[in-house]
Amino acid sequence: MPRTFETERRDRVLVVRIDDPPHNFMTGEMIRELSDLLGALRGDHSVGSVVITGKPDRLYITHYDVGEILASVERAGIAAPPWLTGIVLRVAGAIRRVPLLRDLVERTPLAAVFELYRVHDLFLSMNRSEKVFIAAINGPATGGGCEMSLACDIRVMADADIAIGLPEMTVDFNPGAGGTQRLPRAVGTGRAMAMMLEGRTLSPREALDYGLVQAVVPHDQVEEAAVRMGERLARRSPEAIRSLKRAVYEGGSRPLHRGLAVERKWF
Repeated sequence: MPRTFETERRDRVLVVRIDDPPHNFMTGEMIRELSDLLGALRGDHSVGSVVITGKPDRLYITHYDVGEILASVERAGIAAPPWLTGIVLRVAGAIRRVPLLRDLVERTPLAAVFELYRVHDLFLSMNRSEKVFIAAINGPATGGGCEMSLACDIRVMADADIAIGLPEMTVDFNPGAGGTQRLPRAVGTGRAMAMMLEGRTLSPREALDYGLVQAVVPHDQVEEAAVRMGERLARRSPEAIRSLKRAVYEGGSRPLHRGLAVERKWF
C-alpha cells in the first residue's frame, strides 16, 4: 500500500488523496508511488478519469520538500556550467533506460539526477495517458504542487484563502519539475515570466482570470465538483482522449505546420 496517498474508486473515476503529514510536501517517495500507480492503471479502461486532491482539510500539495532537494544537490555534488550539466543529464537519461546500469548508478551520486527525471517522466506519463487527470486543489499549491496541477488536464480550485504559483525564484532557484514549460503554455509567456520572476502566487479568482484553473468552487465542494467532471469525461473514448492529449501537448508548442502534422497523425 502507498504511504503518501490513498485511493478510492467512484465508478469510473479514481480519486487519489495525497496524505503525507504534516505538510503534504511532494517527495521522491510520493513520485515513485504515483509512478507505480500510473503503471498499474495503464491499459485499465475501467478507469476513465483520475482526480488528484489532498486528504487533510485545506492541504493539497504544498510544494516539493526543499530539504530533500538540498540533500539531493549535496549528494550529487554537481556544480558545473550549463553545457557540462547538460551532458551529465543526457548521459543519465541514457543510463536510466538500461535496468542493469540504472541499478548500479542508483548507488552513486548520479542517483540524485534520476530524481528529476522521475518527476518529468511521471508528468509526461499523465500527459500521454488515455485518462483525464483533474487537479482538485483544496489547499496551497506552490512549487511542486503547482507543477503537479499543471501536469493535470483540468484544474478545479477551492474558493478559499489559498494560492497557486511558482515562488522558487524568491529562494534563488528556478522551477525544475516542468513549471518553466507548462506555466507559459497555460497562461502565456509574458504572464508566466512575470509570475516566476516575481515569485508571485495567485488567489483562486486570479488563477481563474489567468486561465490557470478552469473552475473555482466552494471549498467543501472542490472534490465533488472534480469527481462530477471526471464522471462526465470518463465517458469519452480512451483512444480519443489519448489522441487529443498527444495532439495538444506535443503539437501545440510546435510551429503550426508541424503541429498540424501531429494532429493528422493522431486523427
